[in-house]
Amino acid sequence: MHKLSHMVKYLDMPASPRLLSHMENNYDAIFSAMSDPTRRAVVARLAAGPATVTDLHAPHDIALPTFMKHLRKLENAGLVHSKKSGRIRTVSLNQNTLQAAETWIARQRRQWERRLDRLQNLADRMDRTTS
Repeated sequence: MHKLSHMVKYLDMPASPRLLSHMENNYDAIFSAMSDPTRRAVVARLAAGPATVTDLHAPHDIALPTFMKHLRKLENAGLVHSKKSGRIRTVSLNQNTLQAAETWIARQRRQWERRLDRLQNLADRMDRTTS
């Protein structure tokens, strides 16, 4: 039972200061922006290359002002940037921001994989001692 209480204590430990400092960055805005299916579709489309607002809006059955709010949320999170040439606004993906989010997710995945490996090792040791 002592080993089990140690395991529970370990899994309930608060996040490390290093992890919290990463969370203080722009991750809240990035993941909030990516929480909407329309915005995810825009990011997926932009992965193929820059596009005009008209082209990005076309597959979505929403009013243009509403769609522009989605683009602003993506832009405020740093996921996209746009430039205007005459009456045409072209939107591009900001690869650096997307890479930062991907790096954060990969770091979390590795941390949880290590924890699950340790949990599996503990379960295996407990099985061997009770057998």
